[in-house]
Amino acid sequence: MEPGWVWLCGAGPGDPGLLTLHGLNALRQADVIVYDALVGEGILDWARADAEKIYAGKRGGKPSAKQADISLRLVDLAKQGKRVLRLKGGDPFVFGRGGEEAQTLIQHNIPVRIVPGISAGIGGLAYAGIPVTHRDVNQAVTFVTGHDQKGETPTTLDWDAISKASGVIVIYMGMAHAPQIRDALMAAGRPAGEPVAIVSQATLATQKVLETTLGEMLDDIAQTEMGPPAIICVGRAVLMRQVLDWQALMRGEAPRNLDPLGRGRPDEVTT
Repeated sequence: MEPGWVWLCGAGPGDPGLLTLHGLNALRQADVIVYDALVGEGILDWARADAEKIYAGKRGGKPSAKQADISLRLVDLAKQGKRVLRLKGGDPFVFGRGGEEAQTLIQHNIPVRIVPGISAGIGGLAYAGIPVTHRDVNQAVTFVTGHDQKGETPTTLDWDAISKASGVIVIYMGMAHAPQIRDALMAAGRPAGEPVAIVSQATLATQKVLETTLGEMLDDIAQTEMGPPAIICVGRAVLMRQVLDWQALMRGEAPRNLDPLGRGRPDEVTT
């Protein structure tokens, strides 16, 4: 890292082991780290001992810094000749507002480097044993946000088109508006019995996974007290957790179903 530069870096979905080597390199060099709410303490422990750490997290329903103020703070720090690391949960360009921050920096002639990270919609589901693509299930996956700039249910999403075009739908930040999202998907033709998984605190020791269906998800969320941050996955790929729950296998538990899709075991299928 050079003085006056800002690195926009994805910290991954939570588990410190999922941070990239470029991210670790940045932590060891940065003079100041501006980090989000979903960046774990285990990751920040790798920072230089004398690095300044500035919290800039945004959590729904709680007081938080305005995006414009965060972006301009990065500009000010860089102009002071600091090596600035902007550390964001997941990937900075996947529902992370990294594009907005990078645009502001470049408009102020601040040099920027983008360091991608593992997005929660992929890495978090993988830790739950759910592949976002599986050739017996889907040839497309759609990632959507569960709220817009104002924190409301997005009104620009064409749920009919999404429902028809994508076998698997992954919803970020959707817990607050789960009833509206469920109703929109069912109104668009997704059946009540469609598999749904909700992964909370993904990749962390506190990870919780709820397997349910579209029709029963609201009652099950209430009964299990599932809360944000969480990823919602809708589609038959969720069934693969019955055989791919690798964390359960590590604990010595047997797979619940070696053929959850009813297609025959892979070594028995001719192509």
